[in-house]
Amino acid sequence: MHTVYILRSERDGNLYIGCTEDLNKRIAIHQSGRVRSTKNRLPIKLIYSEQYEDKYEAFRIERFYKTAKGKRALKAKMKHCGIV
Repeated sequence: MHTVYILRSERDGNLYIGCTEDLNKRIAIHQSGRVRSTKNRLPIKLIYSEQYEDKYEAFRIERFYKTAKGKRALKAKMKHCGIV
């Protein structure tokens, strides 16, 4: 299983979108400051995730969520779930 995940910086409120095979390990790497994109935004919090059996589908969804249209779709989905 591959997971597309959304992290929110508790420092500045910005979102980080990623994809991984091992979500717990990846979040630990983020929290330790070893990811350049998030190390200056710590602490971070997992706010949303989706699982996919096909890794190529997961990476496709991750890339889509990073586009303007994808961000709108993601925010609508998170609002529907009561996250935003």
